[in-house]
Amino acid sequence: MIERLRGVGRHLLLGGVAIGCAFPVYWLFATALRRPSDVMSLSPVPWPLSLDNYADAAEKVDLAGLFVNTTVVALCSAAAQLLVALLASYAFTMYAFPFQRVLYLAFVGTWLVPFQVTMLPNYVLLNRFGLIDTLIGVVLPTLCSALAVLLLRQHMAGFPAELVAAAKLDGRSSWSILWTVVVPNLRPALAALGILLFVNAWNEYFWPAVVLRRSNGVLQLGLRSFMGTEGEDWGPMMAVASLACLPVLLLYLVLQRQITNAFVRSGLK
Repeated sequence: MIERLRGVGRHLLLGGVAIGCAFPVYWLFATALRRPSDVMSLSPVPWPLSLDNYADAAEKVDLAGLFVNTTVVALCSAAAQLLVALLASYAFTMYAFPFQRVLYLAFVGTWLVPFQVTMLPNYVLLNRFGLIDTLIGVVLPTLCSALAVLLLRQHMAGFPAELVAAAKLDGRSSWSILWTVVVPNLRPALAALGILLFVNAWNEYFWPAVVLRRSNGVLQLGLRSFMGTEGEDWGPMMAVASLACLPVLLLYLVLQRQITNAFVRSGLK
């Protein structure tokens, strides 16, 4: 009986924490769906519902262009980081070469360097290449993630060495082993890491603000269009912010099983 009460208490605690975490997202959508005259209302239920804020936002900024630009930047950045992390972690795990551990620690150590330290050199290089105010300039300095290499190597370290040895006996090349043996068994980890990289690139504000001179290059910069000297236009701003949340939420709902499997298997050898 005591254990059952403890279990109920834990579930109630987790439920309360979940509600507390989800409430700001709910309030975001609730504010976006209010009538413009009711934006500052404290009513927990937005009634009557209205799409006027979304219509106002569409008139002030190019929502379609913002979505396309943000999607391109996030997908390219996440895909490049995932590919580099996959190749680097495979090399650090499956190969033995001189100074392997030193090189790995030095590589992962770059994760500890704040991005603001390398921001100026990156900006100077992009300026010389003529990539300022371009989406390529936003993506190029983010092609490699030391954190992604660290996380993916931890999963590869637990990969059965017997499978790799058997594939080598069959005459397969290292490239073939990577894509036909290792990758299919790391799909949950790759899916979870891919989502983390995509969300991080999708929510990035600082670097696009430095590279892009356009005020509406990506969604996060487009939100600045609703900030002025006379105050913030909260209704359209919340409408754009709610639209920016939807792709991330949909991505999680589609791949939540892979994310759960990745966390469950991450501790197994």
